[in-house]
Amino acid sequence: MIGDLHTIALVCKNGSIDWSCLPNFDSPSVFASILDAQKGGFFKIAPAYPTVEKQMYWAGSNILSSRFLSPGGVGEITDFMPIRAEGSDEPHVCEIVRQVSVVRGSITFRVQCFPAFDYARGHHTLKITNEGAVFSSGTLHLGLSSPVKLNASGTGVEAEFLMRSGDKMTFVLRQASSNENVSLAEPTLRGNQALEDTLSFWRRWLAGVRYRGRWREAVERSALTLKLLTYAPTGAIVAAPTTSLPEEVGGTRNWDYRYSWVRDSAFTVYGFVRLGLTREAEHFVKFMENRAQEAGDDGSLEILYGINGEHELPERELLHLEGYRGSSPVRIGNSASKQLQLDIYGELMDSIYLSNKYGNPVSHDLWQHLRRSLEFVTNNWQRKDNGIWEVRGGRQHFVYSKLKCRVAIDRGIRLADKRSFPGDRGRWLAARDAIYDEIMEKGWNEAKQSFVQHYDTDALDASNLLMPLVFFISPTDPRMLSTLSATLKTLVSDSLVYRYQIGKGASDGVPGEEGTFNMCTFWLVEALTRSGRLGEARAVFEKMLTYGNHAGLYAEETGLGGEALGNFPQAFTHMGLISAAFNLDRALGA
Repeated sequence: MIGDLHTIALVCKNGSIDWSCLPNFDSPSVFASILDAQKGGFFKIAPAYPTVEKQMYWAGSNILSSRFLSPGGVGEITDFMPIRAEGSDEPHVCEIVRQVSVVRGSITFRVQCFPAFDYARGHHTLKITNEGAVFSSGTLHLGLSSPVKLNASGTGVEAEFLMRSGDKMTFVLRQASSNENVSLAEPTLRGNQALEDTLSFWRRWLAGVRYRGRWREAVERSALTLKLLTYAPTGAIVAAPTTSLPEEVGGTRNWDYRYSWVRDSAFTVYGFVRLGLTREAEHFVKFMENRAQEAGDDGSLEILYGINGEHELPERELLHLEGYRGSSPVRIGNSASKQLQLDIYGELMDSIYLSNKYGNPVSHDLWQHLRRSLEFVTNNWQRKDNGIWEVRGGRQHFVYSKLKCRVAIDRGIRLADKRSFPGDRGRWLAARDAIYDEIMEKGWNEAKQSFVQHYDTDALDASNLLMPLVFFISPTDPRMLSTLSATLKTLVSDSLVYRYQIGKGASDGVPGEEGTFNMCTFWLVEALTRSGRLGEARAVFEKMLTYGNHAGLYAEETGLGGEALGNFPQAFTHMGLISAAFNLDRALGA
């Protein structure tokens, strides 16, 4: 993944950009061959014949190098998206820069650019010039600056060119406001300057990470990934930059994650705070303060928002796309936005509490909004909801939702006490204690010797592994230890964790199976760590590191054969890696 804090592009090892929505995360796709190889569109630069392919990030950055090894030589493509300097008044212009070079011998390359605007639903015109090509649709215009003469091929362009050792060429795909002002002149020198500036940006930013523990490389890669998933203009954090990458190949569990979930974002803020990146945390808190101003009269929030704060995200199916490896339907939008998920208030209050502690103090205006939300939780915690996993088979009294309602009230009380803010402490305390008693009575199953998914089932749920992490129960309490043992027995496959028992407990309303949930595996690491089982925790953590891809990126889930499933890369997973590494490293000691 490369990106510019507005959107991203996914680059395959074979040199093909197979997914990119331009100019923003939630814009319609321009390249989507990952969802449909024939119709989706792609932008590929690669040798004209088979080679050995390798890929790596430049150290301390989100600049990507794809290498091609052949008997005749070694070629490289350096891919990045320039980032506008902070404080710049210039409007954002989306660019993808691709520098091609040969470091040994000689290689014949082929460039192919076949955009498919508006999820391959739109039409565009093509104009070829001496400097490159211009692709113009009704709402988006792209110019491809090319140092070689491009030839038209249907609605796209292609060309072959020979390069020898020491040669370097720069291709730039650039957004324009109209097809009249597309700038195609792109000297290699300017590309070099953009590379230098972008590398400097990422390394300066990464210097703010305070983690110096055992798994520094993995933690820093996760931090860089989370930063790429932030939308600079508003502070929103997307759950993932893709849509409809399936949780089961050939199945229908295909969702659009290109939005800012309150839960996922709040967890990500926790990861940023743990690393000392308080500025990112404050930026998201500001985003949520703006959303709180739009809250319902009762103080309720949406569970997810568009990257500019949009509330309406209607879910639609794109039936003309075949889906990843035949996994249909392809969906855009997400109808889960109208669900009731009470746990979000706990995650939000916890992240704001930490941001207040380690970053800028909460303002008076924000406290007034938080106070209304605390009243909402106090008045509504006894309701059934759709839960953390967004089930579509009916609401339940989910134990995790009750747990997080207690966290919301507890952190609200702590914040009010720390800052001497006004609030109905007596009422909040009574609600906090009532939730505790109810979870211990109704959320505990004596026969299973475990906390369960919801009050009317004996099925287990991995989200209960978070109980000691949010200080609801001691990690060595007999109830927690037996819950951990039951989870290991029921939900764990080798070291990988399923989030719940499909076919038992709450119905998620969707047919099919799914893989193990990577975030839950990192929760298991933390639960083992806090219970004192450090050897097991380290083994599970280091096994989990082997399920990342060659560049250290993780999807939402892991399949039976170790393949990535679900949207990619997933903020939830990378935040879990950071938190597990931080706490395990601290427990292991010097």
